[in-house]
Amino acid sequence: MASKTKFGGSWAIGAVVLALIAGLIAFQFRGHDAKDDRSPKTVTIAGIAYPYEGGQVFNGVTGVVIKQGWLKNELAKRGVNLIFTPVPTAVGGPMINEAFSGKRIDFASYGDFPAIIAVSGGVPLKLLVPIGEGQNSYLVVRNGLAAKSIVDLKGKRIALHRGRPWELPFSKLVEANGLKLSDFTIVNINPAATPAALASGNVDATFLLSDGLLLEQKGMGHVIWSTKEAPADWKMRAELFGRGDFAGENPALTQLVVDAYVRAAAWSAQEVNQASVIHDAARGAMPEAIVARDYAGSGIAWRDRFSPLFAADVTDHYRSVAEYTFARGLVRSKVDTVALLDDRFVTKSLQNLDLEGFWNATRTLPAAQTDKASGARP
Repeated sequence: MASKTKFGGSWAIGAVVLALIAGLIAFQFRGHDAKDDRSPKTVTIAGIAYPYEGGQVFNGVTGVVIKQGWLKNELAKRGVNLIFTPVPTAVGGPMINEAFSGKRIDFASYGDFPAIIAVSGGVPLKLLVPIGEGQNSYLVVRNGLAAKSIVDLKGKRIALHRGRPWELPFSKLVEANGLKLSDFTIVNINPAATPAALASGNVDATFLLSDGLLLEQKGMGHVIWSTKEAPADWKMRAELFGRGDFAGENPALTQLVVDAYVRAAAWSAQEVNQASVIHDAARGAMPEAIVARDYAGSGIAWRDRFSPLFAADVTDHYRSVAEYTFARGLVRSKVDTVALLDDRFVTKSLQNLDLEGFWNATRTLPAAQTDKASGARP
């Protein structure tokens, strides 16, 4: 890119552990004082992080923002400190929502479901930067089970961590095949407990993110369907959200943060950086081979995987999440997604960074893949 671009009995123990984690994260979420009316002296960004080589690392676009250092330097010029707060994936959504509610963080890169839940609960979040095409989910069946589609699993036991973002694509898959969740015995367990349940035969199948590919790699089951074969709006999404009140009171600082994420997205979107993106995405999370396989075979251009545009699939996806969470009783009030999505800052970033036209605003999945959304196999 041209140089002009700026881009059992264990329950009690578990409860104690979660309490300790909560206390630690509450300490980490120590941005500017919510009661201080002066211009903020810190900008605090939270996100899911993974243990790696004795520390905590942020993967994805947030990791690139940190590595580039541009945002830190630009904020420092204005006398503002930048804090990145790592959050374990097991407790990410609830902890980030609590920090947003208490105004201890200003931005967070995290998932669609918890963000919708926060907004429904009165937290004035705004989706500021969409990040790419979303994350894939995988339907994995245990070894020895002759099932080629979700229809073949009717009446079977399926492990699904309820209330997590990948519940939505599973529900869409079920409905697309004329079925209901009640047609299955849904076993609500954490993904970490799923391998043992699958290996023992306590469940017949499971629905997971890329850890479903890891199960197959380890010979613990086989993938019979994924969201690579579905419309783009079926995929789980994780992107940059910000407090609406912070953005309203501090538009210049918010613009810098959005500029940094769009810069990082543009760097990630270049083919020459593909190997680095895959390597960094695997740190502390998945083997590189799994990350590469997760990216492969979807028919999506590498550049579009990091698009920050508010394309139709983004709008459709959040509308679906709002409708699903309300219909299932996960939230008490339905979220107005028109108010949630705020494209003003990205629009300005594309101008600031000379990236207008860099991404395709009308990207869609090939028709052949959309037609396979039902998951049927020959």
